[in-house]
Amino acid sequence: MWTKEEFTTYVLLYVAHCNHIETQEESLYISSKIEEAVYNKMHTEIVMDGDEERKLSKITEYLEDNEYSHEDKKELLNEIKKVIFADGTVDHLERKVFASLKLLLD
Repeated sequence: MWTKEEFTTYVLLYVAHCNHIETQEESLYISSKIEEAVYNKMHTEIVMDGDEERKLSKITEYLEDNEYSHEDKKELLNEIKKVIFADGTVDHLERKVFASLKLLLD
């Protein structure tokens, strides 16, 4: 399915897209952490996946099929927070998505 870097990129882009507004600050933050080719590939995939249920299902499936240590999950949650706060505001949808991902990753 995905490499760990692709999974991380997908999750971060999922967070950036959750409120249907991917800000420049969010994009810049994510692209500063990820290789350009991986960013572009996963950006296309997240846009093509469309609905939120499909995206969340893919994230859940990856976590079920792959070893993801407690430390890896903690690090990913920290990266998710940085994406959410990248534009200086946190809206209701971002809080909701963070809570859902936190449940999956705890």
